Amino acid sequence: MLNGFRSQRISVDGVEIFLETGGAGPPLLLLHGYPETHLMWHRIAPRLAEKYTVVCPDLRGYGDSAKPAGLADHSNYSKRAMAGDMVGVMAALGHESFFLAGHDRGARVAYRLALDHPQAVQKLALLDIVSTKAAYEQGGMALAAAYFHWYFLIQPSPFPETLIGADPKFYLDTIFRKWTNNPQAFDEAALAEYLRVFSDPACIHATCECYRAGATLDLENDRKDVAAGRKIECPNLILWGAQSVVGKLCKPLEAWDDLIAQPQGQALPCGHFLPEEAPEVTLKALLAFF
Repeated sequence: MLNGFRSQRISVDGVEIFLETGGAGPPLLLLHGYPETHLMWHRIAPRLAEKYTVVCPDLRGYGDSAKPAGLADHSNYSKRAMAGDMVGVMAALGHESFFLAGHDRGARVAYRLALDHPQAVQKLALLDIVSTKAAYEQGGMALAAAYFHWYFLIQPSPFPETLIGADPKFYLDTIFRKWTNNPQAFDEAALAEYLRVFSDPACIHATCECYRAGATLDLENDRKDVAAGRKIECPNLILWGAQSVVGKLCKPLEAWDDLIAQPQGQALPCGHFLPEEAPEVTLKALLAFF
């Protein structure tokens, strides 16, 4: 679905990452969210590739990348570990520093990467999230109800895995319907791919582990950074959907004050899935920023 892109696999510390690359120019890494794959960028990545060398990987545990069993402390699905994968991928491609954009879970990997490897990130764009710390500490009942999966997926294995695995299509259909402002925005071929890879029990387990790590190690790492006064200093762009949970229930810029120096950004006219629901305005915003 990414016309003109080349697929390959890169092993980073024994974890194989699937990715597609295309274009020429300054390197731009695009990270997808839950419960999707790198194909969520299919409407804008080819056009970004007209100006940039675009790298679209599947995160560990997602898509066609490796899906190792979760460790007891969930550390192999911490955003620190997943960010390390991406630094390794970019280094293998010859890019020691790069532009970075992430959506949803990919945005959590992206901001952790910017905190842990500040020399690697020239500019950072985060799509439709607040920090893990903000979501857990500032969210009330309304946010908990909207983000029900945050509390469901962190339950001990194999409880959520078993329930999701009973009918992955029903689960994905529900997620996409709840989080979008326009259910017709999704490409049928993309939806088929999301279902193909998500139906794998190893993927269901891995994505649960991603959230278990979020509620433990990722939250702890956010708190440690705030306590130490550590912030993301590179130029940043915070984008969110005006009709998304973040847009309706959070204060997206204020929520980043403790982890990003001078957060800047704007709402876009859509729900959660910015690159699929509002590709033209998302593309325009990213091109202007990068």
